[in-house]
Amino acid sequence: MKKPDPPIDDALAAARGGRIKIGIGGWNFAPWRDNFYPKGLPQRRELEYASRHLTAIEINSTYYRAQTPKVYAKWRGETPEGFVFSLKAPRQVAEVRKLAGAGALVRSFVFGGLAEFGGKLGPIVWQFPPSRAFERDDFAAFLDLLPRELNGRALRHALEVRHASFLCEEFLQLARGHRCACVFTDSAEYPSFADVTGDFVYARLMRSREAVANGYDDAALDDWTRRAQAWVRGEQPADLPYVQAAGETGSTARDVFVYFIGSAKARNPAAAMALQGRIA
Repeated sequence: MKKPDPPIDDALAAARGGRIKIGIGGWNFAPWRDNFYPKGLPQRRELEYASRHLTAIEINSTYYRAQTPKVYAKWRGETPEGFVFSLKAPRQVAEVRKLAGAGALVRSFVFGGLAEFGGKLGPIVWQFPPSRAFERDDFAAFLDLLPRELNGRALRHALEVRHASFLCEEFLQLARGHRCACVFTDSAEYPSFADVTGDFVYARLMRSREAVANGYDDAALDDWTRRAQAWVRGEQPADLPYVQAAGETGSTARDVFVYFIGSAKARNPAAAMALQGRIA
């Protein structure tokens, strides 16, 4: 079968070189076949295809089991320059009784092959279960464990918390002190706050709708275009929820990662491409 040609699209080329990366969670999902993916495309070629229509993918499989360096190198090799992978860290780290004792697990994941991604390695997402309440000293000790660089490249860490006790200034101060971003989830189920705490922004959008061809209607996509552009300029959009009052964050520019996750998952590639097109 002929290899899928990358779209010859100046907007996509600009997006790959820009500071706003738009993507989806994973790339193997049956409803995307004959929907996002062309009919007859072999499953082994799905990452290759997705990476030529989007600018980023969040890898979810690593949440359940870390992969080998060989697998990471294979994924890197199947994607074009300018493409970025984010990775969810293994859940066994976030679920340990005391986070301060998770150092060996953290090091095993980070130094267990992530260097194979090279310049395509984006943020590492540490997702904590709803049962994990905020305990300042333990959480501070965990943040101290996070490696700051890998083979001379700076690492970026994003924190997704799902307990209301994290909605406090003390947690935000810790995150800022360690230059970690707090994930904005746009979730109706878990705490959702857009306070900027790192030198990048990480958003996981969870409100796509099956009845809408692009997952989000035009007005919603226009809103997210405006917010992403505000984030990249160093601003905090005033129409999002915050723990602290929205305002200037002191940064003139930052990288922004926006992923369409869950909800009407079959629509998420269309949502990502629609937003990407508006931004680029």
